[in-house]
Amino acid sequence: MRPCSPGSWKSSDPGSGVSEMWSFPGKSDNVGATGALVKMENGPSGMGGVIIYFVCEDCAVESARIVKNDGKIVKEKFSIGQHGFIALATDTEGNMIGLHSMK
Repeated sequence: MRPCSPGSWKSSDPGSGVSEMWSFPGKSDNVGATGALVKMENGPSGMGGVIIYFVCEDCAVESARIVKNDGKIVKEKFSIGQHGFIALATDTEGNMIGLHSMK
């Protein structure tokens, strides 16, 4: 990763299916949110083109909770290399969300 602006980083190798990823790091004991903006290969632009990722302990565990609460899994947990794992899901209103974990 290389710095792009204070506190943000652009990944030089974001993983399979990802064309661009910018991360916004932080410390777990600080106020605020960390996360990433991810551009998926062949992803739509405009309405529905943005995915908000939620950090969790394990994507697989949270994916199971989504299904139990009437959401749908779009893509099961998969590796994004040194950056951990993600899973993609839709909520009950059809909004796409992402889950991110390091294990």
